[in-house]
Parts: sequence; C-alpha cells; structure tokens
Amino acid sequence: MANNRITSNKKNREKSKQQKRLNKQKRKDERRDNPATSFEDMIAYVDEYGVLHSEPQETPKEQIDVSDVVISTPKQEEIIIQPLCGCVDFFNAAKGFGFIKPNDSADKYFFHISNAPKEIKEGDNVTFELEQGMRGMNAVRISITNNQ
Repeated sequence: MANNRITSNKKNREKSKQQKRLNKQKRKDERRDNPATSFEDMIAYVDEYGVLHSEPQETPKEQIDVSDVVISTPKQEEIIIQPLCGCVDFFNAAKGFGFIKPNDSADKYFFHISNAPKEIKEGDNVTFELEQGMRGMNAVRISITNNQ
C-alpha cells in the first residue's frame, strides 16, 4: 500500500515554491508591459569634480597658453660621492670576503675581494664607497690608505 499522506512541511515548501513562481511571472509581465527607458535616460554626466548629473553641465573651460607649457626633463645635478674611511675588521683570504667598519659608525659592511686590492688584510685603513647589494649595503671601490 502506498502512503499518500503529505506532511505539513512538504505543503509549506510547495506553497512557497508556487508563490515564488507567481512572483517571478508578475515581474516578467511588468517588464514586458513597461519597456525599459531610452538610452538617453540612462546616461550620467560627470563634472570636473566627479559629481554625477543627469544633464550635461556647462562649465567655463580654462584657457591654457601653449607657449607656457614646458616639455623637458630637468638636468640631473652631478652628485659628488665622498668616499668613506674605515678599517678592515675581518678578512678571509681563502674565501675572498671580509667586513669593513667605518670610522664614524658602528655598522659593518661586507666586501668581496673583487672590489678590493689584492694586498688587503685585516687592520688596514681603507677608503670605500657603498652600493646596495642583494642582502644590504656592500663596500665597493676599496683602496688602502695606510697600512698599520
């Protein structure tokens, strides 16, 4: 025997589905009966301050004298880089690198033997310049000023 009972939850779900279908059909009929407005009614105009308007705004245009417009790049001033003075704090000749400690700060800067004279050793006073490396500032263009 088949069970023909319908529970109240099932009835409620069927009612809500039917109501949704009816609402959807009503909206569809309204759109069909009242066609969309014209394209011109959908256009919005933006003024120079970014405010939206339904009609174009008449604003006086500022006149620019073409002879006042300068198109060029400014000349770069030549910057003279003063070399820093310091002392070789650590140097490993076998691996080819070391660290220089500047006289005026407590920082230490890495250097590679390719940027230093071959006769450099620990304790040498040197002058050097700094460049940005992969892991921070590196000492480059190193020259020995006075051996101790």
